[in-house]
Amino acid sequence: MWPILRAARITWGPGQRRKAGRAFSAKSGPMTAQPQTPAIEIERLTKTYGPVTAVDDVCFTVARGSITAILGGNGAGKTTTIGMILGLILPTAGAIRVLGHDMLSDRHRVLHRLNFESPYVSLPHRLTVRQNLRVFARLYGVADIPARIAELAGELDLGDFLDREAGKISAGQQTRVALAKALVNRPELLLLDEPTASLDPDTGDWVRTRLEDYARGRGATILLASHNMPEVERLCDDVIMMKEGRIADRGAPRDLIARYGRETLEDVFLDVARSRRRAGEAADA
Repeated sequence: MWPILRAARITWGPGQRRKAGRAFSAKSGPMTAQPQTPAIEIERLTKTYGPVTAVDDVCFTVARGSITAILGGNGAGKTTTIGMILGLILPTAGAIRVLGHDMLSDRHRVLHRLNFESPYVSLPHRLTVRQNLRVFARLYGVADIPARIAELAGELDLGDFLDREAGKISAGQQTRVALAKALVNRPELLLLDEPTASLDPDTGDWVRTRLEDYARGRGATILLASHNMPEVERLCDDVIMMKEGRIADRGAPRDLIARYGRETLEDVFLDVARSRRRAGEAADA
């Protein structure tokens, strides 16, 4: 419920830090922010739960200013990967660098520059919408909190229910509040876990439009996990396809569609999920 607060309390043991830092230490030098560095750099990221490997030796980068999707069936490792990037889940091994900072040793310098939104995470119901936004604004170190809340209220049409308890507003209003919470600190990096799940088409389109406007207006980077293939085709520059904890394929939506000889990204998703071959691949490849 309190992602930034929980992230700030995580500590890393010396052995875990050594394992995680090993991937970057030789080739990358000091983990200092550079304008040309990717928004996210993941190197050999692994997460195991006993005998189960949820994320298996994953490597990828996400360019600054891009909108990138992580796709995969249930259990593919999408949410676990996002949780590790946020610092909410402790990796078993691997390295994570966000906005030029090592998330294992230097995350306190970058947490206020990112944010997270998921329909599966509820805000405290007994606090009013205004109180919720004030709490999160303080956690993220936002300056002039009343002015920022007023700005969000105007942009996202929150004015009629700002002083209503969060548990007593409609589902559509809760969606707007969740988006306001995600944008309260004007994040450079926004991580989203199925942001339009269970929304009606009109509300879903409203959310997608606001995300597009924010990314364009701020030059922000967005990484989202989604099962909505038309949404991904509309929003995303790049798609990472995961299966059984590994990256199965990657590319721009139109490139993936062409590579598999399909007409939609949903068809590509089914091909990857069912281990069907790309167009033109030999049967014995």
